[in-house]
Amino acid sequence: MGWFWADATPAASAVSKPLNHPQSTGDAAPPPGCPMHNKKTIDAFASAAPAPAPAPPASGCPVPHSNPSADAALSSCPVPHGGAPDAAADSQPSLLSKLNPLNYMFHSLSQERAPNQTHALPTSRDESSIPKGSGDGNWEYPSPQQMYNALLRKGYTDTDVTAVESMVAVHNFLNEGAWGEIVEWERRFGKGLLRGWEVSKRGEENADIELRRLEAQEGGREQPTLIRFQGRPKEMTPKAAILQMLGRVYPSKFGTEPPFDRHDWFVSRDVNGQKKEVRYVIDFYSGPPEPTGEPVFYLDVRPAVTPTAAVERLMRWGGDVWWKASGSEVREEKKNARS
Repeated sequence: MGWFWADATPAASAVSKPLNHPQSTGDAAPPPGCPMHNKKTIDAFASAAPAPAPAPPASGCPVPHSNPSADAALSSCPVPHGGAPDAAADSQPSLLSKLNPLNYMFHSLSQERAPNQTHALPTSRDESSIPKGSGDGNWEYPSPQQMYNALLRKGYTDTDVTAVESMVAVHNFLNEGAWGEIVEWERRFGKGLLRGWEVSKRGEENADIELRRLEAQEGGREQPTLIRFQGRPKEMTPKAAILQMLGRVYPSKFGTEPPFDRHDWFVSRDVNGQKKEVRYVIDFYSGPPEPTGEPVFYLDVRPAVTPTAAVERLMRWGGDVWWKASGSEVREEKKNARS
């Protein structure tokens, strides 16, 4: 799920190599037999010209081999010069450098037909309703051909090519649903905890009415944006793991299949004019199909556990429980009946 595409190119990360020479600390004695701490070596360097030697190039050896007396004192250079294999390794980009940091997908996937592909797939892409955090439009969904090429590249060579278009439709539908849940959460808590309590204190049934009232007073609603996201299908969330454990103990109430996918979405929230990054966690569950054979999916969308997110959840759940348990719901009904 969630294979949006972006055009940003990540900067290559620099790799530093440690020198294969033990570092002395404090007053510890140098290692025995080290040529760099040999008295002859020290005398040889001390007898060199007082003018400082030019700094060696980044790829050069720090030992001044241009000094004949130093070369004579050293039986062998203590700095390893077998750099050819390392240089070759450095010239090969790592897998992470090939991935887009906004979605952890490859920067570009070909729209070309794959080898041995027996069925033609559309190459057109649909635009989502999810605005990019960069502000340059909305995220785009991959075309069916790109989706198929991505599946092949990930090793799913047994993918039924005739089912890819349906897969893309389900993929887009689920992502739109996940974003809708995030937007509703941001409507409630995006402007602070105090405002969130104003919405939550009258229970879930009145939350939408309160939101519309506040947004009318504020002159409209703020639209969150999606900065980046990451698919983590092999990493079960703590909540999902707990539900699986409860399902073994109490299967009639908690028994369910584990989520088939997990995403982390990073959303930009405007708090008093300052941008704040909020991480949302999404678990994707599949349910029993409809009698007509249509698949059923469930999404568990919530902010990741932080102190602020914990208070938000407590407000939303506690406000609804208090509204019902204190009799406010009944009093509200009587009040409306009298009016």
